[in-house]
This record gives sequence, structure tokens and C-alpha cells, in this order.
Amino acid sequence: MNDKHKETNLNGDLAMKKNELLALFHQELRLEAATPGYTREVTEHLVRHVAKQKNEKGFIICSHVNAENASEVIDYELDYFNNLGQEFEWKVYSYDQPHNLKSLLIHKGFDMEEKEALMVLELNEKHHLLTWSVSAFIREITNKEGIEEIIALENTIWGEPHNDLGERLWKDKQNDPDSLFLYGIYDEGSLVSAAWMYIEPNSSFASLWGGSTLPSQRGKGYYTTLLAVRAKKAYECGRKYLTVDARPMSRPILEKYGFACLAYTFGCHSPSHNSINTKDY
Repeated sequence: MNDKHKETNLNGDLAMKKNELLALFHQELRLEAATPGYTREVTEHLVRHVAKQKNEKGFIICSHVNAENASEVIDYELDYFNNLGQEFEWKVYSYDQPHNLKSLLIHKGFDMEEKEALMVLELNEKHHLLTWSVSAFIREITNKEGIEEIIALENTIWGEPHNDLGERLWKDKQNDPDSLFLYGIYDEGSLVSAAWMYIEPNSSFASLWGGSTLPSQRGKGYYTTLLAVRAKKAYECGRKYLTVDARPMSRPILEKYGFACLAYTFGCHSPSHNSINTKDY
């Protein structure tokens, strides 16, 4: 699949050009995004989301800074969240300005996650994911015990704790059960693969998360099965587009089913409160 095809293959005659679809994503899921459990605050330079729960991290989902004011704005946000006693993530996209925004954040003490590809798929009734025969081994997970199984699976696969994720998923499922859908694939009663999806409010999108499978169970089509069941649910909920931040292992599978790479994303995490020193740079 050549690069030109990747950028324009968005399924069917109604496919948008890459820049049009990216503009829609930017408008709905960055500029206008509202997240349950967070207070959305819009300033001259960015859109921040402040967690209402003290044990949650805030995040900055969209910024419009330039080479002249970026450093000052970063300092201000570090002070702002520090005064709230809250750490935060600054989500940077490859098209954000200035071009050295990631470097500036790292210089201020932020930790940057691995680069991920922003992938988007346009759904229509003829898409093969919507006609995919879903395995009988897949179950929708709706209770706390099932979410705890997901977290245990994530801990095993990635070798690090995901307790905060488990608490957030259970809270979100309780507070708004129709906005979060979780699925698991079981082998002899044990969870071996899991994924979840948020139906993004007031938007055209559903966002995909997870998609983790035990190494011993890979190569059995579980990732595609989880992709298909979420696509069906998103379409049922009236969402026209699926979006996911994909790691390198997932990207080829997603491209196989028509996802297009629109940009790259970088999760930049603020330094802990006791290491913040915005004046020493």
C-alpha cells in the first residue's frame, strides 16, 4: 500500500480528503471536546481539562502557541496545575506549532511517550468490519470484576501497574454506561484479549482503546474481532468515524481495514510537583 493510498483510502465514494478529515477531528475532538469528570477551560492559548477528582491527572488537548510565547505558556500551565496539586498530560500532534513544541516541553521536565499514529476510519453499512462474524468467545464487560480482569491482563502484558486506569474505567462505566463499551475474549474461562471504546459526546467519532492480547494467544485474529465488535457498536450508536492512537504493531492491521494515518501524537507528561522548577531553564 503506497503512501498516497494510505492518505486517501477512507472507504467509499463519501471519503474525505485527509486535510478535511483532520480538520473535522481537530474541531470535534480537540477544540470542542468535553470529557466527563473534567472541567473544560478555554484560554487564549489552549484548551485545558482539569480533573474534578484530586487523584486524577488533567490534560491539555489543544494549543495554539508560537515560537515567541510557547515557553511562557508552558511555564504558566505548570504553575497553574501545580497550584491545583494536579499533574497533567500535554497532548502534542505532529501538525502543532511551533515545530519544536515537544522539545520545549521536554526541556521543562516533561516525559514524552512513544510516538503513535492518529488513525481514522470512515464507517458505512458496506464496510466489512460491520459484516464480520464475531466469535462466540467474545463478551461485553459491564461489571467491576470484568474490568479488574482487564487490568490484570494489561499488567501482565505491559509489566507495569494500571490501577488508575481500572478506577477510571469503572467510574466512567458507572457514570455514563452508554458512552463506554468494553469487550473481552476468553479462552477456557480466562481473559486473553481485551479492548474498549468511548462514544465521544457531541461528535462524529468513537475512540478505540486497548486491543491487548497475551503473547501466547496472538495470531488468532483476536485484534480484528475486537475491532469488528467495536465498529458495529459505534455504527449502531450513530458514529461515522473510528479513531485510534496506534502503536507500530497495530498500525499495519488498521491500515488493512481502511484506517488512514492523519498525523502523529505524543503524550507529554508533566514533571511531578516536587520536581517542577519553571524558572530554571
